[in-house]
Amino acid sequence: MKEISAKELKQLMDDKKDFQLIDVREEYEFDEVNINGELIPMGEVMENIDKISKDKQVVVHCRSGKRSATVISALESQHGFTNLYNLKGGILAYIDEVGL
Repeated sequence: MKEISAKELKQLMDDKKDFQLIDVREEYEFDEVNINGELIPMGEVMENIDKISKDKQVVVHCRSGKRSATVISALESQHGFTNLYNLKGGILAYIDEVGL
């Protein structure tokens, strides 16, 4: 599984790169703190596959990186995605390494 660090993600944002950021946490987690990703809770990902780009880099994140890794594994094995990157350490690492 491909991973991206918090600092690498921040660089993508700063450079205004064309990528998609997907947050697979629950809505209450998203409401507490978010980094402007598109909210698709883990339990709803499979019914929202059409919202996930296959044409550009897609960074998937959750709180610590575990749920997003599970989602990426499922999307890669069941739907043939090859453009997905897991945010290493999740939003916790982003807050710790980059800040909000």
